[in-house]
Amino acid sequence: MKQPASETTSPVPGGPWWRALLEARWRDRLQAVTELSVEFHDVAAAAPDAGAGRATPALQRIMQRVASARRALADTDEALARLAAGRYGRCESCAAPIPARTLRADPEARYCARCAEPAVVRRDLSLVTA
Repeated sequence: MKQPASETTSPVPGGPWWRALLEARWRDRLQAVTELSVEFHDVAAAAPDAGAGRATPALQRIMQRVASARRALADTDEALARLAAGRYGRCESCAAPIPARTLRADPEARYCARCAEPAVVRRDLSLVTA
């Protein structure tokens, strides 16, 4: 993924550098969704049991990749919406600033480290109890 060409360092969250970064990620992710969707249709058309309501293992793998790519695209789209609303770089739970280093590692981050940790623990516990 390309970094915005105008700057090599990331300024305070919410400015044009972040918009350029998120827009580049959005375009890349849209391209990935498009390519995976085409691949899905090609594999589905070639699958002998596709019409019987059964997904082959190859089709199931592509479906998982498509779902993941669509979620990533939606995450970037939501980050762009937060940017437009002036909430980018703020925790959705407590409104604390999310450090720029965290946003550089994960530009779609929604939560500060303090609020993100309980969400991860809850998710992990739900996997154990399921």
